[in-house]
Amino acid sequence: MKVLVSDNLAAEGVQMIRDAGFDVVEGWDIPKLDLPGVIADCDALVVRGATKATKELIDAAPQLKVIGRAGIGLDNVDLVHCKEKGIVVRNTPFATTASVAELTMVHMLAAHRDIVRGTVGTKAGKWEKKQLKGLELFGKTLGMIGIGRIGQAVATRAMAFGMKVQAFDAYAECADFSMCGLEEVLASSDVISIHCPLTPETKHMINAEAFSKMKDGVVILNISRGGIIEENDLYDAMVSGKVRAACLDTFEVEPPSADHKLFGLDNVFFTPHIGAQTKEGQLRAGTMVAEAVIEELNKLK
Repeated sequence: MKVLVSDNLAAEGVQMIRDAGFDVVEGWDIPKLDLPGVIADCDALVVRGATKATKELIDAAPQLKVIGRAGIGLDNVDLVHCKEKGIVVRNTPFATTASVAELTMVHMLAAHRDIVRGTVGTKAGKWEKKQLKGLELFGKTLGMIGIGRIGQAVATRAMAFGMKVQAFDAYAECADFSMCGLEEVLASSDVISIHCPLTPETKHMINAEAFSKMKDGVVILNISRGGIIEENDLYDAMVSGKVRAACLDTFEVEPPSADHKLFGLDNVFFTPHIGAQTKEGQLRAGTMVAEAVIEELNKLK
C-alpha cells in the first residue's frame, strides 16, 4: 500500500512508515494544487496543517482509506466527507500539548513585561528602564476559554506563577479548575486565553459584544485557531483601550496581508502559527501519526 506524506514530517515518522512495509510518496515539496494528480493510487494521506484534505482532494483518491493528521486540529480535514466514504481519520492529540502551552506562557509574559520593546530598544541604543514598567502575572485572574488538554496544561503553568484560574468550556468539565460561564470569564478575568477549536459555534465568538463585557485593560491571547476572534473588533477594542495587549499566534487568513491593521499597533504580539513548532513536539507528532497510520493500514491487510 502507498502513503502520501504531503506536508513536511519528522524524518523518524517517515522512516517508521517505510519500515512497516509501505511505499511512501514524499509530497511535501509538491505544489498543493498538484496533489490530486499524485494521490490517485494512494491508500493513506498524512498531513500537518498546510494540506487541506477537502472533498475534492479526497475524491481524487478512490483507494484512500486513512488520513493521518500530525497535530491536534482537524479543521483542515473534511470530516463529514471522510465519514461518508468510510475513511478513518487519526490525529495526535497529545503530541504538541507542551509546545503550545509553553508558547502561550511566553506570549503572556512578553505582554506583561514589554520583552519585545525592551529587546528592540536596547539594540537601538536606548535604555528605557524607567519607561518599561510592566505588570506581574502573580495574583492575576486567568480566564480560560477551552479547558481541554492544552488549556489544562496552560492553566497548570499559570498557577505555578501564582495566577488564579477560572475556565469556560461548552463541552467539558474539569474538576481541577474553577468552572464558570462564559459571561463570568469575560467579565472578571485580567487575562483571557483561548484554547478551543474553530467551529461554526466558536467563529467570531470574541467580537465587539464580548469585548464590551471584559474588564478595561484586559490582555487576550489566541494561540489556538484564527477566526475565533473578530480581528476588526479586536482592533477597535485595542484602540479604545479596552484591551491593553493582545497575543496572536493565529489569524483568520494565513498568512495575513502585509497591511493588516493590527500590525500598526504597538501592543500586539505576533508569532506565525508556531504553537506546535518545537523540535520535540514535531518529533512526537511525526512518530505518533506514523504509528496511527500503520495501525489502521495493518487492519486492512
